[in-house]
Amino acid sequence: MIEDLDFETYLYISKDKFQIFVLNKKKLKNLYSQELKIDHQFDFKDLNILLNFLDKNIYKIEKLIGNFIKNIILIVENKKNLEINMGIKKNYETSLKQKSFTSNLTELKDLFKKNYQDQTIMHMCIINYIIDGKRYSSFDSKLINDYFCIEVSFIVIDNKLVFAFDNALEKYQIKIKQYMCGNYMNNFIGDTGDEISIIANKLRNGLNINEITFVPKLKENKGFFEKFFQLFS
Repeated sequence: MIEDLDFETYLYISKDKFQIFVLNKKKLKNLYSQELKIDHQFDFKDLNILLNFLDKNIYKIEKLIGNFIKNIILIVENKKNLEINMGIKKNYETSLKQKSFTSNLTELKDLFKKNYQDQTIMHMCIINYIIDGKRYSSFDSKLINDYFCIEVSFIVIDNKLVFAFDNALEKYQIKIKQYMCGNYMNNFIGDTGDEISIIANKLRNGLNINEITFVPKLKENKGFFEKFFQLFS
């Protein structure tokens, strides 16, 4: 039996193919990988073809690992996934010295959820720090005088799709642990040749240093945003 902590299961869905992976997290190698190419474009409404794909693979995976799949990470590549940018301007003395960025990012996240209640956040990334009208990709407190602004990008999926996918996986007593955006992940594939499951794992473990990660990290030296992990867990 393969222990739960040793592997992650990923399901990738796009308009022209499905893929499912069981990834060995320590070796970053797939223990299981299966793909189904779709002749016609998947419209994200009729999930029967997806259920047939899962029927053929879930049992095989559970037999391989000697255990039930309890949760899965769902990667959705869909042109209807949205990227919405928001910003917040704060006084240096009252925000950075007292609570650093934590309260500001929490405020932005709460503001987004209030204004976009029909969307679920997949990724939250810092785009820029604006100081005295100039944009910076990384933060340096020495540059700040009185005010600064953080620009954040939210990559989201419609709650109707979330509801549909959650219900589909419930048939197998599987919970969707996290939603990730395939469109966003394509920016990190590059020339590495890594499969989508490996890219997803690397992103979950800090590949994009400007992403505010929603799950705890296990490795050490996670970088600047490690202090936010518990906040968003």
